[in-house]
Amino acid sequence: MIINKSILNLLAASALVLCSCSDSKDDQGGNQGGADGAISGNTEMELSVNTTDVYRNPMNGWVMYVSGSADPSYFDTKFYLSEIGKDVYVRDYASACYIRTGWKSLNPSDGVYAWEIPTDPIYKLVARAEELGLPIAFRVVVDGRDQRENTPQFVFDAGAEYWLENDKYPDRKTPLAMDPIWRQYYEKFVRAFAQRFNNAETTAFIDAYGLGKWGEGHNVCYEQNNAITDKTTEYKANTMEWITRLYADNFTEVPLVINYHRQLGHPVSEGSGAQPDTEAILGIALRNGYCLRSDAIGMNNNSWGYNAWEKAFARTWNYKVPILMEGGWIVSSHSYWTDDLGYRQGHPEDVRQGEFDCSKEARVNMMDFRVGGETESWFKTCFNLVKRFSAEGGYRLYPDKVSLPTTIHGGQSATIGHRWRNVGWGYFPNNLQQWNYKYKVAFALLDGNGEPVQVFVDNDCEPSQWQEGNPYSYRFNVSPSVSAGDYTWGVAIVNTKKDNKPGIKLAVSRTATPSGWIKLANVRVD
Repeated sequence: MIINKSILNLLAASALVLCSCSDSKDDQGGNQGGADGAISGNTEMELSVNTTDVYRNPMNGWVMYVSGSADPSYFDTKFYLSEIGKDVYVRDYASACYIRTGWKSLNPSDGVYAWEIPTDPIYKLVARAEELGLPIAFRVVVDGRDQRENTPQFVFDAGAEYWLENDKYPDRKTPLAMDPIWRQYYEKFVRAFAQRFNNAETTAFIDAYGLGKWGEGHNVCYEQNNAITDKTTEYKANTMEWITRLYADNFTEVPLVINYHRQLGHPVSEGSGAQPDTEAILGIALRNGYCLRSDAIGMNNNSWGYNAWEKAFARTWNYKVPILMEGGWIVSSHSYWTDDLGYRQGHPEDVRQGEFDCSKEARVNMMDFRVGGETESWFKTCFNLVKRFSAEGGYRLYPDKVSLPTTIHGGQSATIGHRWRNVGWGYFPNNLQQWNYKYKVAFALLDGNGEPVQVFVDNDCEPSQWQEGNPYSYRFNVSPSVSAGDYTWGVAIVNTKKDNKPGIKLAVSRTATPSGWIKLANVRVD
């Protein structure tokens, strides 16, 4: 009954997200004015879209993967591209840096954390990413199967119960997700983790589940021998509520994501059909403010990879929560040519194309540059797809028409008309629980240095509703209270939690001011 109520609440919240913007249907169901109807005394402008530049906007674009044990020089990875005749840095195309590592690497002993130790590789990687202005992301893995000891030994020394799948590897312990001692120490870790990384300016997202094999959320162990019993369904729901609530309560500013997979939370990995409770389990995470991520994009394997169930689930949540992508095949070590999509052996570019096509179908906001050969093949064999995703994927927002007052008399209001488009296949997730609609369209009166003298925020314009191919028009009344003189209109999407400073780069063929405003037309205030 608890799960059913949660799902009803989630569906109700989704309906509110879809229906909350008063003017978004103007151009689709009878225009009520916006930037398309003439406004007396205004100058009408049309702006051109920029489809080539890379914009490093939040929850959007490419993600650069970095091993938790890597040297910070990995951020200097570059490739020579004959088509443009020069080296390019991978980081210049990335909006975030993703570190997937074990809990033990981050928390080697009780109360000791890698991000506080200047000699630790994690500390150095984080410092270098912040120096480059590259927001960081994490997945914390706890299961030792097929890898190494990922839960710190001090947790087991304190009495946490575990299962050992293979006696040959005594350090590869699998904690039991329901064990109270294990949970107690994990909660302590997450609280400390959030104290350092709950910062939307420097942290892109947290991949916040991390249970099961490789931390991907399948083959999760609740009882000895990884048994499936009459308690498994209860344990799955309990664990999902506990861990997603834990992260949501501590990471209040940073987006959280979870792998959507038909075996999510179950003690198995394979099977063509979803478990009966998979959607309910994912519903718990979504209700607690999570976004979606797939670790198997481009892996069309009926028993294991990304199949019809995941595709249908993604369609259900398009434009409600953002979807992030990770490629399923590692071409340097996997037999990708066995895939049902017909990839050719020795042709990693086939896999890259398959990942791109699957990502487009799922309307993902972010794609991955995996370490090593995966990133190299993107740049050396499929750079056209790198550029295409930067131009077409995720969200790409711009005002294509504006109607602006040329003269405003003191003490009087004036009307601005503005029309917006999203030319990306994803969406701008301003409705995230952690963002809480903090980004808003704003116009400003700019002085001669391009700095705002007065900012006007249009609170009735909601950019999370802008979908690819549709124009969205608005009218907005402003009442300046500045000294008489000549100014320039500027436009931006501002962060209302950061003093209304521009927070999203707009895809227009105009250069922004140093503070991030796009200059438009001149205006005289009497």
